[in-house]
Amino acid sequence: MGVSVVRIRVLVVDDHRIFAESLAAALAAEPDVDVAAAGSGPAALRCLERAAAEGRGYDVMLVDAELGVLAPAGGRRATGPVPVPAPGAAGNGQADGISLVAGVRAARPSVRTVVLAEKDDPSRAALALQAGACGWVAKDCSLQRLLAVVRGVLRDETHLPAALLTGVLRELLADRKHRSESEQLVESLTPREREVLRCMVAGLGRKAVAERLFLSPHTVRTHMQNVLGKLGVHSTLAAVALARRAGVGPADPVVPRQESGLAGDVVERGSQPA
Repeated sequence: MGVSVVRIRVLVVDDHRIFAESLAAALAAEPDVDVAAAGSGPAALRCLERAAAEGRGYDVMLVDAELGVLAPAGGRRATGPVPVPAPGAAGNGQADGISLVAGVRAARPSVRTVVLAEKDDPSRAALALQAGACGWVAKDCSLQRLLAVVRGVLRDETHLPAALLTGVLRELLADRKHRSESEQLVESLTPREREVLRCMVAGLGRKAVAERLFLSPHTVRTHMQNVLGKLGVHSTLAAVALARRAGVGPADPVVPRQESGLAGDVVERGSQPA
């Protein structure tokens, strides 16, 4: 009897159809690689959910850094993140690559993710690593290089181009400093003020916060003013941004959860050999 080959299941996620299908075909030619392609964040989540339900989950996800970020006619793509719908969440919204990495990292931690980028960008690469990516690779790298990264991340390695290493480390250290400062400011709040801050992060207005915490609107206003003062900011938006840096999440929703399911048009592309 021959020795069985341990197969690597790869999901390519890119909204450029020609690139996604070409890369999927090239990877599928490898004797130990099974591959599929998805053209959007929702399509990728759908593929991951179905594969997990069938007991044959993906090992590695290769995702475009600018997935779903559309460029204006004659212009460059925007670089801001687009929220990713959580697996099973309703909606048909798009998601940029780094947001998708974060969502998959939270829901499917066993899936290693590698970001495919058109250009080196230390700031974006640092964001990708913070989101849970295991690697950042140029889209125009050789197939041999990409395969080495795929196999490397399965050994728990982290892969970055050497030219990006110094810039990425600088970005991560700067972010750590800002996070530490933000955490100290949040720690200066009273327990009640932290509750109010979490409600602010959740996007609740003064009246909604008052109803949620069984307080008067006047008391909530006082708490909000105290929060802004202690955090050293002048607007709710700035307070929310600082809270996010400090790792403060939104208050838990009070509405019942809706039934899971992805809506909207999603298209899967590529091949998946038996």
